Amino acid sequence: MRSAEMRSKAELESAIAAGGRAALVINSQSRRGRRLYGRARRMLRESGIEFPHVFPVTDPTRLRELFADVLALEPDLVVVGGGDGTITEAVGHLAHRDIALGVLPLGTTNNFARSLELPMDLPGAIRTLALGKPGGGKVADVDVGWFESTGDPRGEGPGEEREHIFANMVSLGLSVHVADRVPHALKRVVGRSAYGMTAAALLARHRAFTARITIDGETTELATHQLNIANGAHQSGQRIARDASPDDRLLAVYRLGDERRLRLASATARHVLTGRRRSLREDAFLTTDEVRIETDPPLRVDVDGEVRGRTPVSIRLRGNALRVIVPQTFGDA
Repeated sequence: MRSAEMRSKAELESAIAAGGRAALVINSQSRRGRRLYGRARRMLRESGIEFPHVFPVTDPTRLRELFADVLALEPDLVVVGGGDGTITEAVGHLAHRDIALGVLPLGTTNNFARSLELPMDLPGAIRTLALGKPGGGKVADVDVGWFESTGDPRGEGPGEEREHIFANMVSLGLSVHVADRVPHALKRVVGRSAYGMTAAALLARHRAFTARITIDGETTELATHQLNIANGAHQSGQRIARDASPDDRLLAVYRLGDERRLRLASATARHVLTGRRRSLREDAFLTTDEVRIETDPPLRVDVDGEVRGRTPVSIRLRGNALRVIVPQTFGDA
């Protein structure tokens, strides 16, 4: 398998720029995917990026099967258009492989694309993919997270261990209920504001939980309505801290507010307004490369927008595990 013979980033970049094997996957069910699918194909052709193999996704439940077909082609580049859920599925298949991931941000919040500092407009994102041309990007390697759940997602007792690689964030609390209940029609109309509107409607009935966070053998216990573990730099489309990055070898663990509902609302507002000025060195954040989390009561866990299991969970960092195309200005550590 070619993943055992990894090229350098420069070698992979040269292969892509010279017209290496490429595949395009676009989730036409994502917020902008259906509307922009045809336009994206045309603009990619006009930019000189050829895709002999194109995989339009009309049934997101078949993504895992589809990526098995993509990998069988042994591509140098896989460009994925969609939201965070689609990107995470791609990351799970492309991590630790000699393949670069290109991202077209066609979802609602596009957290991972924002963390990669990609343009949010389609023309800008496509220019970044055109390696070796004016405005073209580069191949970088960034971190991913590894998630293991040993709880039963049905809440009926111990379940089988479930493992997942994720791109941006693991969340517990109110956000899981929001992800379940946010209307897709509302997302299409108002975008990421749909999440805030849904959260406000659900908050009055949401119950706080106790989390036990274990890092390097030391356990911190806290009460909250929302707990996040971030590999990326963005939550709900907003930066969590000025120095957060998917390439900093750190997971950032932080809560929004305490057990009081109004504190969650005020903490969320503070996050939106001051995230770009905050630092991971502040007491609000715990930073680590490995963490275990237990909750009372046991909770379902959201992994980049998809419910993947139930607490307790273990989360680890896998440094420089994913090759991505990013703007030239992205700091590649």
